[in-house]
Amino acid sequence: MAKRSTIDQLPEAVRHEFERKLVENGFADYQALSEWLQQQGYEISRSAAHRYGQKVQRRFAAIKNSTEAARLIAEGAADEGDTRSEALMAMLQTELFEALVQIGEMPSEELNALDRFGIMSEGARKISGLITAGTRLKEYQAKVKAKVEAAAENVAKQAKKAGCPTRLPKPSANRF
Repeated sequence: MAKRSTIDQLPEAVRHEFERKLVENGFADYQALSEWLQQQGYEISRSAAHRYGQKVQRRFAAIKNSTEAARLIAEGAADEGDTRSEALMAMLQTELFEALVQIGEMPSEELNALDRFGIMSEGARKISGLITAGTRLKEYQAKVKAKVEAAAENVAKQAKKAGCPTRLPKPSANRF
């Protein structure tokens, strides 16, 4: 099975500083990063630094893309039925599901059963919160829909009393 990355084995403080330098250098100049690690007392090849850098860059890009998507949703979506929250929850649920699948597929050499159980339990706890929030959101959307329909009926009654012959269209159920 796959050997654990030498950078993953570094002390947390050194690894975090390495990751900070990766971002600061624009995910480039792996030779300088490898030399910096040697100055810190660790023998890490340029290739190992590059492989780890690619992994971090993919994560960084995914986070950046999710953040940008959330920003676009927030800017572009009218929030009458709290559609932004619904879209953001859907994105989070997708990301959590994909993460749990990846954790489940990791070889036992990279993640022992006890650690896997702990991570899966934490994921389940977070998903539970999302499901609760999703349920509350659906209840809120149903209340908004009921208020819109009641207001439309009231307007139709008032129009009829006033002798207005035109019929008002029913609110679209697809909007919620």
